[in-house]
Amino acid sequence: MTGSAGSGLSDEERYDRGMSVRREVLSDAHVDRAIAGTNSFTADFQDFITRTAWGDIWSRPGLDRRSRSVAVLTAMLALGHHDEFKMHVAAARRNGLTVDEIKEVILQAGLYCGVPVANEGIRMAAEVLGEEAE
Repeated sequence: MTGSAGSGLSDEERYDRGMSVRREVLSDAHVDRAIAGTNSFTADFQDFITRTAWGDIWSRPGLDRRSRSVAVLTAMLALGHHDEFKMHVAAARRNGLTVDEIKEVILQAGLYCGVPVANEGIRMAAEVLGEEAE
């Protein structure tokens, strides 16, 4: 398969594939909350992220989900997107990263993004991971 993972798929097919991947990565509970909170203002955005982020990018064959989680954790830390970082710590566990691997991602990010970034990342990850991080 070359080009976009969405090549040749209808918007509905991209949405369906995206919703499946989104649920697998983020959990049914998380997605159900997001969908339940959808209104006329947020509906287009929910459709967009489901088709594009999940149906196109997260569905591409070039990286496995573990690798995508490493990239997302690093980007969310570097950009200071703390709520998204915490959401993706839990997703990284579902994608097969161990607690020690998540810690290593944070340490690596600290090297390139700064100690305060890693400090905040360690704190947030420990909060999300709870007893797993002890």
